[in-house]
Order: sequence, then structure tokens, then C-alpha cells
Amino acid sequence: MQLNEIIEKIEPVDGAWIENAKARTAQLVMPTRALGRLHDIAEQVCGIRKSLTPSIKNKAILIMAGDHGVVRDGVSAYPQEVTGAMVQTFLSGGAGINAISRHMGVDVWVVDMGIIPDIDVESVPGSARLIIQKLGKGTANFLEGPAMSRRQSEESIVTGFIQASRLFNQGLEMLGTGDMGIGNTTPSAAIGTVITGIDVNKMVGRGTGVDDEGLTRKIDIVQRGIESNQPDRSDGIDVLAKVGGYEIGGIAGCILASAYHRRPVVIDGYISTAGALIAHTLCPQVSDYMIAGHCSEESGHGHMLEYLKIKPVLDLGMRLGEGSGGALAMGIIESAVKILEEVATFEEASVPDKS
Repeated sequence: MQLNEIIEKIEPVDGAWIENAKARTAQLVMPTRALGRLHDIAEQVCGIRKSLTPSIKNKAILIMAGDHGVVRDGVSAYPQEVTGAMVQTFLSGGAGINAISRHMGVDVWVVDMGIIPDIDVESVPGSARLIIQKLGKGTANFLEGPAMSRRQSEESIVTGFIQASRLFNQGLEMLGTGDMGIGNTTPSAAIGTVITGIDVNKMVGRGTGVDDEGLTRKIDIVQRGIESNQPDRSDGIDVLAKVGGYEIGGIAGCILASAYHRRPVVIDGYISTAGALIAHTLCPQVSDYMIAGHCSEESGHGHMLEYLKIKPVLDLGMRLGEGSGGALAMGIIESAVKILEEVATFEEASVPDKS
């Protein structure tokens, strides 16, 4: 499918089903909306799925991985080789996202959108969970020109759409976005600055933990990259091409796929929300399908979420990425739906309602 065909078929969430869910919530045997935002979450899922008993037990995190040319300018505390090494760790089950996902009953898949190394699928344990869709061996350095071509930008989004759609067509009921790519908080900050209009000093954070000197350098790099490339904030494909990353485009495609297939998508942290900004620029209705898993410790993340008008489920000072905050939030989202489904009404419990 072409990107414009995908976008044309995405519709807003059905407000009538949200109202039906609110009517059910009002009858539950508890003080009015006593469980706060859990009711909002459940009602949103009901609207997305057009059901008062939506099933979201089949869950997965789709980790998009890519490398970045701007890393050579010293924007990360870790070397670029970590990207490929961490992809192998995801596959073998030894990363933070694996531990959380096992506990939450969440599958983990990895898509090579454009990392530098070629993973030897025959020698790496768990490689059946690796999908190779390499658009290049890392993006170009956006200080020297666009990070990728416009064609690659659009292709990265469509690739993410295809891979998420594959999981939905196999029965997936709730998707979480994840990322891996040393240096990817830098293009994410550039995307956030351009699209939200927030000052670069508020948007750029320490990422993997750069020191004060590194933070100053990173802010300068993001500012210069934006000034030299002049991305059009109204054109998500242009922004992604000029200052983005392959995996960020893949995440945007995952979000579009969730809206297209009418499934809830749990957005992880800073990098995932940069992808959400791209998707929202292309199709504002996708916000109806997003649930923000958490608010990252990265300084600009809160500004991104405010721009999208979505509230995080958790705020635990996390900044790991990988999809970790999204996977953790999935348990809360499931609990919210179970409350709506399983808690008795006043009438069912033969409990007097308020007068």
C-alpha cells in the first residue's frame, strides 16, 4: 500500500462506544469514577475496539533498530557498536525489555531498520524474532545534509506499517513501540523541536548520560542540523528525512498501522514519541489510538506529550527506551479493561446506589 492510501483509511475512534463505556462505568459498584484514569483508559480501549469487552491479552513490543551518522560528532556516552550488540541481547532475552515483557506476558520482536552491522541469523540465539528490513547502514550525518532521502523516509514509515500489520493479522491485540539506536535521542530532539516549536534547550536532554560539555555540544548539533536542513514542520516525511532516523520512521508506521487496524498502541518514551509526532503530523487522528506508557526522564518528553495531548500512564524516572515503559504500562491497561468488564454494577451486586 502507498502511504496516502493508508492515511485515507484511518478514521477517528468511535465516540459512541466511548459513551457506552462511560455509561457502564457510571453503574459500577464504587463511588463515581473512583479509580480515576483507569476508567479513562478502559473507555478509550472500548472506543478503539468498538466493544464493551475488548480483548487485549495478545500483546507485543516491536523494537525498531537503526544507527545514526550524527553519532560521530560525539552526541552519545556510548559507542555506536552498542546498537548491534543490544539487538543480539534482545534476541537472546537478556535485556531490560525482555525481563519486563516476560513478566507481563508480552512478545518481543526486533526489526533491523538500518543498523550498521549485519546480524548473523544462523549463529545468534533467538534470531527467529529478528526481521531484517535494512534501509541503509545507518543514516547520514544531518550536519552534512539530510539524514536520508525523502524516498527512504516514506519507505521507513511504510515498512513499520507492514511489520505491525503482520502482527495484527496474526492476532495481536495491543502493540507497544520500542527502539534501539545509539545516538537516537539527538534526531528525536530535532524532530521534537521542529514539530512542537519548543526551544531546543528545553527539548535536548542527556540521552545515554552525556556530561555538561556533551549536553552543550548536543544542543548545538541539534540547532545546527535544523538550521542547515530547514525541515518543514507541516510535512512529517520531510522532517523525518532531514533530521530523523530509520527506526523513528518505523515507529511512526507502527502507530499508523495500529490506527488503521483499530488497535491500541502503547507509546514508550522519548524516541517512540518522536515517531508519534511524525505519525500525528501525517494523520492527526492517530492520537485517538495512542496510550502513552510513561513519561521519560529525558527533558523534552513531557513537552512532546503535551503537544500530542496525551497523558502518561506511569512517571517513574525511566529513560531506558527499548519499549520498557510501554510494556510495563500494558499491565495497568489490561487491569483497567478488566475493571470495566468484571466489576459488578450496583444492580448486579444488589447494593444501593447513591440517591
